[in-house]
Amino acid sequence: MANPIPTIFTTEAGQQPDQDQRVVRIGRPMHDQTRPLIFASPHSGREYDAVLSRSTRLSVDMLRRSEDAYVDQLIDFAPEYGVTTICAKFPRVFVDVNRSSGELDPGMFADRVPEPDIAPSRRAASGLGVIPRIGAEGRSLYRRRLRFAEAQDRLARFYFPYHQALQAEIDALHARFGCVALIDMHSMPALSGRGADIVLGDRFGTSCSEALTNSIEAIFRDQGFVTVRNIPYAGGYTTEHYGRPSDGVNVIQIEINRGLYMDENRVILRPDHADFIAKIRQFVSGLTETDWSARLKP
Repeated sequence: MANPIPTIFTTEAGQQPDQDQRVVRIGRPMHDQTRPLIFASPHSGREYDAVLSRSTRLSVDMLRRSEDAYVDQLIDFAPEYGVTTICAKFPRVFVDVNRSSGELDPGMFADRVPEPDIAPSRRAASGLGVIPRIGAEGRSLYRRRLRFAEAQDRLARFYFPYHQALQAEIDALHARFGCVALIDMHSMPALSGRGADIVLGDRFGTSCSEALTNSIEAIFRDQGFVTVRNIPYAGGYTTEHYGRPSDGVNVIQIEINRGLYMDENRVILRPDHADFIAKIRQFVSGLTETDWSARLKP
C-alpha cells in the first residue's frame, strides 16, 4: 500500500459536490452482504478543497496531521468479508462529522450565530467543534474570523450528505437483518493513547452490545494489542447519536495508536505497515465469523 498524495480540488462556495465523488466512498460486498456490519472511517479524508485550504494559515502538510491518516486503507478490504465500508473523502480539519451540527464556537465567527443553531459543548469551546478552530498541536487554523454562512455552506456540502449516506446504510441493514453494528474506525496520536494500542469506545456500555464489545476486545488482545475501554476515548457524536442497542443499532468507536502503522510527523506509512494491515484483516475476519444478526437483535 503506497502513501497516497492528498488531492487538491476547487469547488466554489455554495456548489454541492456530487456525493459519490466528493463526500463519501461506499464499499459493498461484490456478491452479498452476509453480516449486519458497517466499518466507517470519518476522519481519513484527504481531498482538500483549494478554496478552504487557502483560507487557513497552515500548509496542507500541516493540515494533514489532523487526519486519521490511512484508516480508510486499513479497512478497504472489508467488503471481501461480506460487510459495508463508508469513508469520508473530505478532511476533518474543515468539517468534523463526529460532532453534532450545532457544536460551534461562536467566538470564531465575525457575525452572530443564531442561538438555535448552537449546541454548546466542551469540544467546541476548546476549538474542536464541527467546524474546527484549531488543528494538530493546537495550531490556529484561520487568519480571520469566519462568517456563519461559511459554516452553513460546509455543513450543507459535506456534513449532512455524509450523515445521510451513513443513515441510509444503517437503515438498509437494520431492515434486512433486524439489527446493525457500526464500527467507527479512528486513529489516535501515540502520546494520547496513554500506553494503549487500541481504545474501544462504547459510551461506557450504552452505545453497543456488551457481547460485541467483548468480542472485539478479545480479538485485539489475542493479537497482543494493549486494549482498553472508554479512556481516554469513550466515543463521539456518532456513538452518542446512532447507538441504540435496545433498538438493535449498535455503535462502537475504535481508536488505533498511529505509531503502530505510520510516522505521525511525516504522515507516511511505516515500512512494515503491511504487517499491521494483516492483523486488521485478521480482526475483521474473526469478527465476521460470528452471525451477529442472531446475537444483536433486540
